[in-house]
Amino acid sequence: MIAWLKPNLPDWFPALELALREPNGLLCVGGDLAPARLLAGYRHGVFPWFGLGEPILWWSPDPRCVFPLAAQHAPARLLRYARQQAIELRWNQDFSDVMQACAAPRTTDAGTWITPEMLRAYHRLHVLGYAYCLCALRAGKVIGGVYGVALGGAFFAESMFSRASNGSKLALYSLLGLLKHSGFSFMDAQVASPHVLSLGAQQWPRAQFKRELDAASATPISFQVPQSRQAWDWIKLLDQTPTHAA
Repeated sequence: MIAWLKPNLPDWFPALELALREPNGLLCVGGDLAPARLLAGYRHGVFPWFGLGEPILWWSPDPRCVFPLAAQHAPARLLRYARQQAIELRWNQDFSDVMQACAAPRTTDAGTWITPEMLRAYHRLHVLGYAYCLCALRAGKVIGGVYGVALGGAFFAESMFSRASNGSKLALYSLLGLLKHSGFSFMDAQVASPHVLSLGAQQWPRAQFKRELDAASATPISFQVPQSRQAWDWIKLLDQTPTHAA
């Protein structure tokens, strides 16, 4: 039986071990997308993922797809590309526009899970200082972006988009560089795909993910944003020892 969440208990979620094996990770249904519920869900290790016309579905897949920041390094080819193309970055601006770009239909999938309800919910988290975004620009035009949620030393990447070759990859690696530089522990990518694994993600058993999450989310971290807005400078931070940590 799948548990239904109650509106008057925003902090309660079932034990992760009760998640279904098929579909992988479905844990509970219902509740709401108020900030208190969303933040409690992330701390517990679950995230909402549902389509139009569906109830709110909460997931904790096993294994979990994660970018451990200590293991990440700057790809030499992408560094050269970022420098040659003069890729600039825009940090934590136009959050709603980034989400809308992530929600736009793609050539491989005309649908989206980023519903109007999700757009409103994560915009509230952005206003409260929990949700962030990053865009990559070439010649002043946005070519890719990514957004997600930060809790302590854990960052939960929600979605990314690309409008040109390497657009989303540049945004993703720039974000990873910022996170490592700032002292974050890992970036959650939720569900594995061959593409994400090729970028350096790993798959952690659910129990390991929860242990790492409990430690990271209890560690206060603040973003240490470099003065440079060049993607090359942010990506190369992946090859440096983090100097900013709690």
